[in-house]
Amino acid sequence: MSKSKSPKGEMAARKLRRKKQKLRWSDKYYKRRLLMLDKKADPLEGAPQARAIVLEKVGVESKQPNSAIRKCVRVQLVKNGKQITSFLPGDGALNYVDEHDEVIIEGIGGSMGRSMGDIPGVRWKVSTVNGVSLNMLVLGKKEKPRR
Repeated sequence: MSKSKSPKGEMAARKLRRKKQKLRWSDKYYKRRLLMLDKKADPLEGAPQARAIVLEKVGVESKQPNSAIRKCVRVQLVKNGKQITSFLPGDGALNYVDEHDEVIIEGIGGSMGRSMGDIPGVRWKVSTVNGVSLNMLVLGKKEKPRR
């Protein structure tokens, strides 16, 4: 007759629950969620979008087998001062963004919050410039407000 390590019987519920709870910590996804490790590592601190100020325009080379220079901007987040690189989607979008503009950035949509496609290390994209949608500016439906 084999003896199991788990208690069995009418009065074993508390012991079983405590044991289960203790063993959950060996699950890496549970541990990361409870200790909020992903939020601590995220410059946006878990928020879906963030306001930022444009510091400079940069070109990022795409990964193999593609060959292009993806237009990006270095921005500084308003809420915590962290600097990140953000992608400018759309043809000629770089012309509508200047230094010291206020932009709103959001996730680029890669798997598990990572970078998307052939742009290495870029996890965010610009959605709004000075309160106007970047898409509308690129399509020519709206104009950037004059300061």
